[in-house]
Amino acid sequence: MAPPRTNDAEKPGTTRRSLLAGIAAVGALGAAGCSRVATASTTRGGDLLSRLKAQGVVRLGIAGEIPFGYIDKNGNLTGEAPELAKVIFKRLGVDRVQPVPTEFGSLIPGLNSQQFDVVSAGMYINPERCQQVIFADPDYQMLDSFIVRKGNPKGLHSYKDVVAKKAKFATGTGYAEIQYAVEAGYKESEILIVPDQVAGLNAVEAGRVDVFAGTALTVREVVKNSRKTEATRPFAPLVKGKPHVDGGGFAFRPTETGLRDAFNAELRKMKASGELFRVLRPFGFGKAEMTDMTAKELCRG
Repeated sequence: MAPPRTNDAEKPGTTRRSLLAGIAAVGALGAAGCSRVATASTTRGGDLLSRLKAQGVVRLGIAGEIPFGYIDKNGNLTGEAPELAKVIFKRLGVDRVQPVPTEFGSLIPGLNSQQFDVVSAGMYINPERCQQVIFADPDYQMLDSFIVRKGNPKGLHSYKDVVAKKAKFATGTGYAEIQYAVEAGYKESEILIVPDQVAGLNAVEAGRVDVFAGTALTVREVVKNSRKTEATRPFAPLVKGKPHVDGGGFAFRPTETGLRDAFNAELRKMKASGELFRVLRPFGFGKAEMTDMTAKELCRG
C-alpha cells in the first residue's frame, strides 16, 4: 500500500515497493497490448464506464506490491485491489480486467496519460494525490509497523522512540513514513531511503539500520521467513500531534466521476454485507483493516 505516501511519491522513476522479479517485463507486455483513449469526456461525469462496457475490459494500473496488487508466480493477476476490481467491474458490466504493471511512482502519471483506466494498487488517499486524481472511498485502513532485529533490542515502538534512541532509520521511496519520522524530529537527510520493504528487511538484517518503517500489513508479510528480524505491533503515527490512520483505495481520472460514483455504490454494498472483508481476508487483512472512512475525509488530510 500507503499514507500521505508522500508528496513526491508520484514523481516518475520512484517506486514504493516491488516484490516480484520480472514485473517490468510483464508491464511492457501489458502496456503494449492496450490502446490509449481520448482524454476529453463527452458527457457530464465522463463516458469511460460506457466505453469499458462496450470493450468488455478495464485496464488496471498495479505496482507489483504484495498483498495490494501483483502478478503471482503463475502469471496471474491478484492482490486485494485487483480481486476487488474483478468483483465490482463485473457488476458494472465489465467482464475482464487487464493488469498494467508499473512502478508505484508512475501510477498517477500513467493514469492521467491513459496508459490504464484505473489505479488498482491499494494507494493511500491524501490531499496531495487528491489534487491530481479522484478516489473511491477507501476499501481498507492501515497502521504503521517497524522491521527491527529479533527481540527489538532498542525498544522501538514509535517514531518518537526512533528519535529519542538515535536509531538508524530507513523507509521506502515515496513512503509517507518519511514525513512521519520528520514530524517526530528525525532529520530527513539522515533517513536511508530504499526501494521497498524487501530492501528494508535486508538493511535491518545486515545491520545497516536499526529499523525500517512501512505499513503494518506489508511489514508483517515480509518478515515471515526472516530469522533475524520481527515486526513491531502496529501503531498510528502522529500527524500534527494526533494519531493518524491511513486509508487506501482506487484512483480515477478527475473527469470520470461517473465511473467513480458507480464503483463507490457497489463498494458500499459490499461493505454493508460483509463481502468486502471476505474478499480482502485471504490477503492478510483483518477486521482492524476495515473502515467506514470516506475519500472526502482523507482528502482533507
